[in-house]
Amino acid sequence: MALRNIRQLGDDILKKKCREVKEVTPKIKELIEDMFDTMYDGNGVGLAAPQVGVLKRLIVIDIGDGPIVLINPRVIESRGEQTGDEGCLSLPGKAGVVTRPYYVKVEAWNENMERFEMEGEELLARAFCHEIDHLDGHMYVEKIEGPLHDVVYEEEE
Repeated sequence: MALRNIRQLGDDILKKKCREVKEVTPKIKELIEDMFDTMYDGNGVGLAAPQVGVLKRLIVIDIGDGPIVLINPRVIESRGEQTGDEGCLSLPGKAGVVTRPYYVKVEAWNENMERFEMEGEELLARAFCHEIDHLDGHMYVEKIEGPLHDVVYEEEE
């Protein structure tokens, strides 16, 4: 539908806690579509509403297995550990090493405000945690182990 501007590290909105979504209005549906368009355009795997300037508890994720919408998500279970590079559309071209749970179960609501639970391991677990952190005003740079480094993109043939 439309691309939205992604807020960058240092923008005060990224430090604020988001409000719960009470109902899915046409405006929220448009926001969800715009967030997917914006995320795909930036080659990201997740995007949280505050990254596009909206203080709502809403995230979109697609790690390659299809789009996921999570409204008012919260982690209800986690276990294990994984350490690896993590980047963010709000800090383009940079990455840092972060330790996250290997397995995460989240509770959330879908676009029809139906409650559901979803489990994820590895990249999906990392994406859940990363995006939910945004909803609480946190960014991965607060958790990095060592310095930020430049992301090296592979050329497509």
